[in-house]
Amino acid sequence: MAAFAEADAAASAEDAEAAAASPLPTSPAEKQKFAKARFVANAGLAAGATYQWIIKPYKAGKFKKGAKGRTFALVKAGLAGAFAYNRLKAATENAKGDPLLSKAVGPLTAGIDSLKGLGSKLRKGQAGDADIGAFEDVINSVKEAGKSAGATVTDKIPSAGQLTG
Repeated sequence: MAAFAEADAAASAEDAEAAAASPLPTSPAEKQKFAKARFVANAGLAAGATYQWIIKPYKAGKFKKGAKGRTFALVKAGLAGAFAYNRLKAATENAKGDPLLSKAVGPLTAGIDSLKGLGSKLRKGQAGDADIGAFEDVINSVKEAGKSAGATVTDKIPSAGQLTG
C-alpha cells in the first residue's frame, strides 16, 4: 500500500508542475486590448496599401491608357486591392473582440463586402473614379470608426512581399 501512496504522491507532484508550466487563459480585458491592437494593425495595413498602390497612382494618372508603367501599376493596384479587402475583413473580425469597437465597425461590413471584386477590376484596368472613391470612402469610414472607439488607425505601407504572400 505504501508503494501506491508514494506513486500517487509523485503523480500529484508532476501534475502540479505541469499545471504551473501551462499558460493561463487570457482575461477578457487582455482580449479586448489585443483585439484593438490587431484591429489597428490590420486596418492600418489596408489603409497604407490602398493609399500607396491605388489612390496615389490613380491621382497621378498611372492607370490611364498610354501611361508609362501602366500595366505594372495596375497589377500592383490589383494585388493591393485584394490585400486591403483581406485586411479589412480581418479587422472586422478583430473588432468583434471589443464591444465598443464592434458597435462602431459593425455597420461598415456591407461597405467592406462591396470591395470584394475591386482587386480584379483594378488589375484589368476597368476601375473608374467611383471604384477608387469606394476604396477611399471605406478606408476613411473604418479609420473614423476606430477613432470613435479609441483605436486610432494610422497608415502602414505593407511591403510588396506582404501583398503577394
